[in-house]
Amino acid sequence: MTQRRVVVSGGGTGIGLATAEAFAADGDRLVLLGRREDVLRKAADALNGRFGEATATWCAADLSDPEQVGAVRDFVTADETPVDVLVANAGGNVAASHDGTLASVADGYRRNFEANVLTAVLLTEALLPHIRRPGGRIVQLSSIASLRGPGSYGGSKGWINTYTYDLAQRVGGEGITVNAVAPGFVGDTEFFGDRATPEFVASRVAQSLTGQPGRPAEIAAAVRYVASPEAAYVTGQLLHINGGAALGR
Repeated sequence: MTQRRVVVSGGGTGIGLATAEAFAADGDRLVLLGRREDVLRKAADALNGRFGEATATWCAADLSDPEQVGAVRDFVTADETPVDVLVANAGGNVAASHDGTLASVADGYRRNFEANVLTAVLLTEALLPHIRRPGGRIVQLSSIASLRGPGSYGGSKGWINTYTYDLAQRVGGEGITVNAVAPGFVGDTEFFGDRATPEFVASRVAQSLTGQPGRPAEIAAAVRYVASPEAAYVTGQLLHINGGAALGR
């Protein structure tokens, strides 16, 4: 497979890092994005140690901030090399609870919109003119929550689904595919933080038909597939990977 240039947001840990590892194993070059410099540096150093010193670079930024996204765009495109694959993975449920006041509810919805929608849309729109034509691949990270909540987080991932469908129609004629991958419960990530008690994890695993959690590498494999040259006929799709926790989606 020809070496490609791959940009992964939220690439320092969890699903994002597993995705970066999958592309690096193919010999691709990575740009890792996220908010935490130390995490990105550690991830890039590990990839460079395993796959060669020129495998990964990184750039730290708040991808919900248009000015910072502009700086990321300038960093990514400085050598004028097209982006072959963009994986918009940054985000999380940053407002898992509220105190019941209207101000708190509004704040929660606003924060999850910024963390999950703006981080994906701003980065994608900034890099869109620089995606390879034809042959570019854009992958958005959705969630099983986009089908069934919880509220502000599920709603933000629902926006990702509709953005994926809209963007696929906009750029399909240019030879770019756009798809979303929607994980169910995935272990070995920072996503749930202190909420990931043994009881909580057991309840989530019990929702699957396989009796096991998803693994970051399994989600990364799905991302790698829809981003592959062989998936040129796959676009405008929402691919759920949830162990059967949601049927027929």
